[in-house]
Amino acid sequence: MSEEVSQLNSEKTTGYVVQRSDLTDNFPTHVHPPAFWEALGRAVGAFGFLEETLLKAIFAVTATTPYKDSDIAAAYEAWVPRLTRSLSDPLGGLIDTYGKAVRDHPGLNIENFDSLLDDLREASKIRNAICHGSWDTPNSDGLSVPFFVNKQGEVFDTPIGVDFLAQLRRATTDLICSVIDTVTHMGWQFPSSNGPGRVVWQSAVGTDSVST
Repeated sequence: MSEEVSQLNSEKTTGYVVQRSDLTDNFPTHVHPPAFWEALGRAVGAFGFLEETLLKAIFAVTATTPYKDSDIAAAYEAWVPRLTRSLSDPLGGLIDTYGKAVRDHPGLNIENFDSLLDDLREASKIRNAICHGSWDTPNSDGLSVPFFVNKQGEVFDTPIGVDFLAQLRRATTDLICSVIDTVTHMGWQFPSSNGPGRVVWQSAVGTDSVST
């Protein structure tokens, strides 16, 4: 062991802790106005609703996909694990499962479906940044860049303010409606809604069955 390292180890180390009582009210969210956090919360909430909507759409589309009599047992055996995985899938995984489910359904021919999937994936990128980013002090225009780096090493660098978040929420709402449309335009009622259409899944006494 060198003399320098030995001397370092022999020195007494002074430790420190955060003085929590001295923290500013609402730390670490104190540098943004309440309107910003409300807009952010509503945008994040819209994405949560989008994820739930995708999950229900996956259920509806896969439940109404027709199969040959000889394939029904195998399809049902694979269906339950698929739905179980989707319950915990992040948004990107739900989009992929939703896209495959719609394409595998022979009765669905949705106009501009590829564009809808592209829009969903672009929204997913922004969703990850606003949900997982650490928000920097806003500039003189009230805009803030969240510190966020994706798995590809790309740094998110878009300044975001209240207007941006409000527009993002509206765009996410439009995506939610488009996903619902993929089910209801077939004449099926969207799961857990009270809208018009045939019920996708209904419970009979002692058994569950898909409505036909």
